[in-house]
Amino acid sequence: MNKSVIPVLTVVAAIMVIWYAASVWMNSKWVYDQAARAGEEVSFSELVKDTWSQERPVLPAPHQIVQELYKSTVQKKITSKRSLVFHGWITLSATLLGFIFGTGMGILLAIGIVHNRAMDMSVMPWAIASQTVPIIAIAPMIVVVMSTIGATDFLGKDTATALFGYQPAFMQGLLPKAVIAAYLSFFPVVVGMVKGLRSPDNMQLDLLKTYNASKSRTFWSLRLPSSTPYLFTSLKIGMAGALVGAIVSELSASPLRGLGARMLTGSYYGQTIQIWAALFAAAAMAATLVGIIGMIERYSLKKMGMAK
Repeated sequence: MNKSVIPVLTVVAAIMVIWYAASVWMNSKWVYDQAARAGEEVSFSELVKDTWSQERPVLPAPHQIVQELYKSTVQKKITSKRSLVFHGWITLSATLLGFIFGTGMGILLAIGIVHNRAMDMSVMPWAIASQTVPIIAIAPMIVVVMSTIGATDFLGKDTATALFGYQPAFMQGLLPKAVIAAYLSFFPVVVGMVKGLRSPDNMQLDLLKTYNASKSRTFWSLRLPSSTPYLFTSLKIGMAGALVGAIVSELSASPLRGLGARMLTGSYYGQTIQIWAALFAAAAMAATLVGIIGMIERYSLKKMGMAK
């Protein structure tokens, strides 16, 4: 076995032991209450068995979450509203669309900030200030406003009906979520790209000046390649932020769809296992998306001669 795997497995095993012990402790109150009402004594083995098999536990055991994930992915049709694949695709769509919007906006703002002092003095402070507003506060407002406006206000009833139907689904569902996802993803890209575009030192910039290189040539030949490692690092953070934004927006969107909605409905009905399953699905999605960006990063940097 690879020696680097042993520490990881050790940590995972320790987490599992602590988790199972915590589930016994946190779920024991219900077991003792039921036993007291029936006038019975509960042995330790019975306590462990009951706390690890409750239908609505305070803290689900890991195997209960795995079982719920299996039931809601493999045993459900992907078109079923009880399927995590169905809800995961809705969250993924909003995440990717928002990530594309946020990344594009972040890169453009970064280029403007680096090349224009007025933008540096005015736009950057506003970009920083925008992140101080709690997303949980503005998400419902964005969802409600964009769902109310609809495409008919922009295109007219006839055009909107011909293109999308009277009230297009993307205005009521996908687009507001994507806007919120973009809101959380653009800032890391702005900061990372600004840092990267400014990473060339004065000697490198002076060398291009001696070659009479224009600003555009300096950008494409020096600044942009130098910013690539910073860009990929910020993209990983931005992707995670976009996923968080999509999930938060689903808490107030209508209809209730997506992993965020799955968590919300689980909270309404006390289905803690459902909540944890949705959380694990979101974590797996985030890890996959960030991993894909990491693979692209390694390939790109290797092609550029910036990594082995």
